Amino acid sequence: MKKKSVNAMEVAKLANVSQSTVSRVFTPGSNVSEKTKRKVKEAASTLGYRPNAFARGLIMNKSNMIGLAMKDIQNPFYHEVLGKFSKGLREKGYHVLFVYTENDEIQQEEIAQFLEYNVEGVIVTDAFLSSNVVSHLHENNIPVILFNRYSKDIPCHSVSCDNYTAGRQIGEYLLEQGYSKLAFITGRKNTSTSQDRQRGFCEFLKSKGIDSVIEEGDYTYDGAYEAALKLLTREDRPEVIFGANDITALGAIDAAKMLNLSIPEDIAIVGFDNIQMASWPSYSLTTWEQPVDEMIELTINTLLIEMNQKGSNSKPTLVSGRLIERNTTKS
Repeated sequence: MKKKSVNAMEVAKLANVSQSTVSRVFTPGSNVSEKTKRKVKEAASTLGYRPNAFARGLIMNKSNMIGLAMKDIQNPFYHEVLGKFSKGLREKGYHVLFVYTENDEIQQEEIAQFLEYNVEGVIVTDAFLSSNVVSHLHENNIPVILFNRYSKDIPCHSVSCDNYTAGRQIGEYLLEQGYSKLAFITGRKNTSTSQDRQRGFCEFLKSKGIDSVIEEGDYTYDGAYEAALKLLTREDRPEVIFGANDITALGAIDAAKMLNLSIPEDIAIVGFDNIQMASWPSYSLTTWEQPVDEMIELTINTLLIEMNQKGSNSKPTLVSGRLIERNTTKS
């Protein structure tokens, strides 16, 4: 026989409080005294009461739900990011409504899911948003924040690594190591991350009188592998390849191994992100580490402030990373 569910009214009766007090106790951030909280939770435990978050959201017009849109779930960097966002938001009392988009740009029908579930804010990682979609969300009082990228054309907050400065510092590091023939494998050309890393890297080298070789990639292993083969079979083969992310660099490492090139003696390789695979002994990749935990905390806190202050001026927030030296460059 199916066990009869317990409702908030029964908990209120046992705890000798109002039903609205029971709802407030189980609503994150509500102002309830510790004594009342303890009394209500003891009554709930005694009766086996489980609060219905969806029903509570309908009553209070507050879903405690954040939308998270992501495209590149195959990239270990974003797989890690998804887990950290879920944990961080849960600790703040929020649930995540995850939307995976197969398109480069988030579509209106995908945004409709956020509206249907009355999300209180939206975090967008590697997918693209049009200004029309952002306006549609803002019309419904749903603030948006971009993570790990920014857009000058979209009126919303963003949190990302200072990719331009990182690109310059990687270029400076490689010149100090004695390399003079350098190449860059891009990520997706229309992403701010790849554009800024390339711009910082190439502008620094240009300031030192060095032209770098550019080969297009797409932030994927296969795309990077093919791009690296083109670079490594040139007559004027570069001495070092800087990949726009770690997956790009790992593809370049395997392409070099396939050609029986020694790393870093024949070809040095640098990545970006410091995903877990980068530290594996088979790769031991020199890379730029993004401060992911700091970026996620900043993103969540900025979004929560925006949710409470509605309509604050949008601005990009940049954070610094650091170089992690391993075995794919000269020591």
